[in-house]
Amino acid sequence: MTRTPLTDLDEVQLLDTTLRDGEQMPGVSMTPGEKVDVARELDAAGVHLIEAGSACTSAGEREAISRVADEGVDATVTSFARGVRADVDHALDCGVDGVNLVVPASDKHVETKVGSTRDEVVETTVGLVEYATDHGLWVEVLGEDGSRADLDYLERLLGAGLDAGADRICYCDTVGAADPERTARVVSRLADLGPTSLHTHDDLGFGLTNVHAGLKAGADTVHGTVLGVGERAGNVALEEVAIALGESYDVDTVELSRLYRLCRAVSEATGVALPPNKAVCGANAFAHESGIHTDGTLKDGTMYEPYPPETVGRERRLVLGKHAGRAGVKAALAEHDVAVDDGELREVVARVKELGERGKRVTDADLLAIADDVRGRERERHVELVDLSATSGGNLPTASVRLRVGEDERVASGTGAGPVDAGLEAVRAALAGDDGGRGGDAGAEADVAFELDSYHVDAITGGTDAVVTVEVDLSRGDRSVSVSASDADITRASVVGMVDGLDRLLAAEADAADADPSAVADD
Repeated sequence: MTRTPLTDLDEVQLLDTTLRDGEQMPGVSMTPGEKVDVARELDAAGVHLIEAGSACTSAGEREAISRVADEGVDATVTSFARGVRADVDHALDCGVDGVNLVVPASDKHVETKVGSTRDEVVETTVGLVEYATDHGLWVEVLGEDGSRADLDYLERLLGAGLDAGADRICYCDTVGAADPERTARVVSRLADLGPTSLHTHDDLGFGLTNVHAGLKAGADTVHGTVLGVGERAGNVALEEVAIALGESYDVDTVELSRLYRLCRAVSEATGVALPPNKAVCGANAFAHESGIHTDGTLKDGTMYEPYPPETVGRERRLVLGKHAGRAGVKAALAEHDVAVDDGELREVVARVKELGERGKRVTDADLLAIADDVRGRERERHVELVDLSATSGGNLPTASVRLRVGEDERVASGTGAGPVDAGLEAVRAALAGDDGGRGGDAGAEADVAFELDSYHVDAITGGTDAVVTVEVDLSRGDRSVSVSASDADITRASVVGMVDGLDRLLAAEADAADADPSAVADD
């Protein structure tokens, strides 16, 4: 494709505010440990600046910011600070590298919110910038609600900040009200003053568009959050900024191959699920079901994808359903080392389509069960759930399981954040042979390790006796499998799904070992 240059810059810096602005999303609250974990992933991806929080919020927030600042990351670590000296002092106490000094820019904020005047805000801003820089802090001045501010006053306010020693200024579309034309007009004026950042929200769906307009107008840094988490409709999504600039304009930002891992880390820390249709990280971003699309993608990976999934740390996935074709089903079977002749393939495809017509997601386990039946093969269980009990009362949810692993029977228990988590830990303990001396030969079989890659729950009936379907994706070594299980008890459905998935993975390893002893996965 012929590319239209967006900016003269070879690199655009990213400031991540997931730990501050992202945490303002209703229902999201991260512990200090979770903030440190996310900060490590941000740093590993090469994010240039990390806004670790707002030091004025609480003692707990200051602890979190201090821990991020002490982590020794390469990124510049900052704290949000309002236009008061106490906020700068709190940031200094946390040991951060700098502050994002937010001062009111629109008359709505100057007069109604803080009850001040334009002149007083400018004077206060100059004093705070001088105070912060005198204490060795990197300073960015953000004009809050700048997209709705009088442009002459915004230029005067932020220009005064730069003259007082600030390192950069920021155009803030605080409520996501601006269109790209307004953004370009304002940023072109601010960029003439000095280094300019962009802080956009997605309330009108213009978050990324306004980033592009601002960069084209002269900005050089973008504020964003992973997954676009944030208040109201959220901030611009950092991963979308990075992939769009890299793929469309050859502009470097961060290590693109770390993006999916980063999205997963933020999802786990915030509890915000990855939307299936989300760019970069969504389950469907590199998934293909349609027979025509699958056939084309198998012939040429670029046929129906704008960039290879490996670019962002993903893998292509063939999804089976009513739109599946012969090529897709054959390829999906081949991923599990299952070979069928033409007649068997026709029958498998027909059954897959029939299952998909009933509105059911056709998992790997469904496909393999169909293939076994069509080929007349008996399935030999490698791991089987014999018994499960779980309790969630009190302060420590607990679960215990009895598994049959080969000829061995294992019993183990686990604790977790909830009964499902406890059930998973109990399964891991049993598979590791850690039965606490309650029966079974711990050395009868090697440690059966696995990774839970995704977990999704759907209620498929209504009422208090609703049956839930749990869908899980598991991996072991370089093999992966998707499985679903339904039950009125979510814990049982979850454990059954995980055990059945692992059984399929072990069966595939056993088949591979029979065909080639050197092909057994090395854990």
